[in-house]
Amino acid sequence: MVQEFNRIENVSGKLNLPGDKSISHRAVIFSAMADGVSEITNFSDGEDVNSTITCMESIGAVIERAGRSAKVRGKGFKKFTKPSSMLNAGNSGTTTRLLSGLLAAQNFESIIIGDDSLSKRPMERVIQPLKLMGAGIESTDSGTLPIKIFPVKKLNPIDYQLPVASAQVKSAVLIAALHCDGITSVTDKYATRDHTERMLNLKTSFLSGNHKNEKVIYSSKENYPVPKSYFIPSDISTASFFIVLTLLSKNSELILHDVSLNETRIGILKVLKEMGGDIEIQNEKESNGEPFGDIVVKSSKLKNAAIKNEIIPNIIDEIPILSVAGLFAEGSFQIQNAKELRKKESDRINSLCYNYRLLGLNVDETPDGFSVSGEIKHYSPAFESFDDHRIAMALSVLSMLLKDGAKMNKFECVGISNPNFISQLKRIVS
Repeated sequence: MVQEFNRIENVSGKLNLPGDKSISHRAVIFSAMADGVSEITNFSDGEDVNSTITCMESIGAVIERAGRSAKVRGKGFKKFTKPSSMLNAGNSGTTTRLLSGLLAAQNFESIIIGDDSLSKRPMERVIQPLKLMGAGIESTDSGTLPIKIFPVKKLNPIDYQLPVASAQVKSAVLIAALHCDGITSVTDKYATRDHTERMLNLKTSFLSGNHKNEKVIYSSKENYPVPKSYFIPSDISTASFFIVLTLLSKNSELILHDVSLNETRIGILKVLKEMGGDIEIQNEKESNGEPFGDIVVKSSKLKNAAIKNEIIPNIIDEIPILSVAGLFAEGSFQIQNAKELRKKESDRINSLCYNYRLLGLNVDETPDGFSVSGEIKHYSPAFESFDDHRIAMALSVLSMLLKDGAKMNKFECVGISNPNFISQLKRIVS
């Protein structure tokens, strides 16, 4: 599907966006694990979360949906049932890795598969710690899907240090540990997103001395989920596209209601503010340990600033749209220490560099990042999404800022996280 975008004049109005994708995945999984009925409101309506819902239904959870709300009748401790077929995670790495931790503790064999893109992404990073816990789990020789999981008598607690910045791997281990008598500890030196520990109310501590920034999270059977009500704040990653569009448009102001303000997710706001973005937080609240509030954004003149290495895990999903902001900011945009971008739905470093070269910009691609400088020379290009939802939405924003607009090939991939992206845009642009 080819989507055409025209140049816009300004942005104004208010948006209530769907719930955070990362929190939605976890709310569905934890509700399905609990023994009883849980309620979820404002969960994500993207295809990734639908994949999690379908997988949980396939192993016995009963999920009744009504728009962005759902009632989930969970199965209780180790009472999921063997699926009648392979579990299809679609395009969702979160579904795959979190389910691996859950299924490793069940009393039946299961197989997780995914689409072509997901089937190329690395899974050994989650298999290795689960094997240390005694799980019967394996992937292909290349460490990719399908993942096969076999029942074992029990899982054992471990002390594990994350070797990569991955909240998905961390969460898989913490979820598997919910089935252990002893306490598992996971040391996270990367400050990865912490939704799992917040939503399960897990005990945490920080190391001292030379390791003072390293957080240790503890999980055991004592922390197993119970039925509860979840309100899912709006997705900050989804909001970031509208935030950048507003900042870069003249005479514009936008209010985004009830957006997640989790400290491990708001790096994009910190970077944009350092660049000169007029961004204000109002009406701060909290639900199930997750802070949220309203974000007020106004037109701004931006200036590129150095992006520190330690914030990269915090902004990894927002780098595509952040780079669009960098194109229109004073100075050159540079990102480094972000090689994890090459292992997303597409090789996002290569995807962005390919599209920016279409504009005649000076692009320098490196193994772990890229830089962009110069002035746009070629207008109205046909951008390539590479079947990556964040690339598609980032370049859609870019298209609306070009004097002649632009086209986006394979735009339908936005459904992975935000199928209503176009209708949301129509409510706020003119």
